[in-house]
Amino acid sequence: MESKIASSLSHLHPDLVTKIMESAIVKEIPKEVEILREGQFVKVIPVVLDGLIKVCTRHEERELLIYYIKPNESCIMSFAASLKNEPSRVFAKTEEKTTALLLPIDKVGKWIKEYPDLNTLFFQQYNLRYVELLDTIHHVLFNKMDKRLLDYLQEKVELTNKNPLKISHRQIANELGTAREVISRVMKKLENEGKLKQHSNAIEIL
Repeated sequence: MESKIASSLSHLHPDLVTKIMESAIVKEIPKEVEILREGQFVKVIPVVLDGLIKVCTRHEERELLIYYIKPNESCIMSFAASLKNEPSRVFAKTEEKTTALLLPIDKVGKWIKEYPDLNTLFFQQYNLRYVELLDTIHHVLFNKMDKRLLDYLQEKVELTNKNPLKISHRQIANELGTAREVISRVMKKLENEGKLKQHSNAIEIL
């Protein structure tokens, strides 16, 4: 595990890597565990070593997937909330069984001042999430639901390396910010077009 941590942090100053390994906690988190709630004050910033975390927002009982945190990535929303000591405006849940390096925020504030290269990590994350946010806005505003749904499923297959996907119409609707009935209707349309196949408890991309 130490070698995996060192690899994930290889772009940072060796002294900083040593301090992180002394202070951070490595935690294995089962699938579908909520690790951050809306309104919760952030105590740790995760760096994913293995697995996948999804970050979502919620409004009036509707949810919308914002981005995934993949291996060697962190959660910029947690970072921003922790720096301002503000409650989180998003919630995060493990999509797959995940191993994460948890950085204590009281240490992160000190490390940023001592080791400017740590800022580079989070600036890179800002840029990545900004591009993903623009993509999400583009999908919502300009793409029809059939394209949004197919792109969403193809991305999930790529990220999880699983096909068929064990996922419900309700979960898909939550992450795309729409109604289950809409997803069921569009799913049938895509199936009739030969782009996917629905099984009793899974969806296969063709």
